[in-house]
Amino acid sequence: MDTMPNIALVPVEGDLDVTTVPRVRDTVDSLIASGCRRVILNMAGVQYVDSAGMALLFREIRSMRQAGGLLSLINVGDRVLRTLRIARLVDFAPISGTNARPEVPELDPTVMPTWRTALRVNAADLQETRGKVEALLRRMPFSDDQVFDITLAIGEAMGNAIDHTDGRDALVTVSAYPDRAVIDVTDRGCGISVRRGQLPAQERPNEERGRGIKLMRLLADSVTIRKRSGGCGTLVRIVKLV
Repeated sequence: MDTMPNIALVPVEGDLDVTTVPRVRDTVDSLIASGCRRVILNMAGVQYVDSAGMALLFREIRSMRQAGGLLSLINVGDRVLRTLRIARLVDFAPISGTNARPEVPELDPTVMPTWRTALRVNAADLQETRGKVEALLRRMPFSDDQVFDITLAIGEAMGNAIDHTDGRDALVTVSAYPDRAVIDVTDRGCGISVRRGQLPAQERPNEERGRGIKLMRLLADSVTIRKRSGGCGTLVRIVKLV
């Protein structure tokens, strides 16, 4: 299981039935109790969900909502997805199938943003900066769940900008376009570039930065990490389509 302070990626191993429900329930309940507010269940290994599994999913979705968080399912196979649709579970939580995420179309360079706002990242109070970013995102036609996810992704990027630099000169810029939000988080550290689908060469997949990048990619439609052009530091670009 990959975890960050506010996010957990939980692989569900094997079918979700009466024999496996207690293990999954204990894992999710402990995460909620610890203060985690974003749980992603990876259903890639699940071929069957029985009534006990369905009841568990409804229960945990409700518990997370009551705690002010969000639970979602990813990599759901076609048969399981059909079962979830029949049960109307898809009406209560974000659920994505196993099909590859479509490419985000390139932004037309001639299109100007509707608005753009830049904020200095407060290294002493990231919560304050996250709150300001969330307020900006709510000016766009995103659902509450989408705002929740993208704010978490931006929070991970801001945390990396502070954690791997001296905490000064980190900026977050939110640009609103007709079809997307583009969020740039920049710092003045040593600078890294990470190719799509890869992790930083110096990081193992289970280390903090590696986990943060994996989770950002789950929460956003596109994540680009590269050295800043014309200066030192890193640019993390996060895109969420409307």
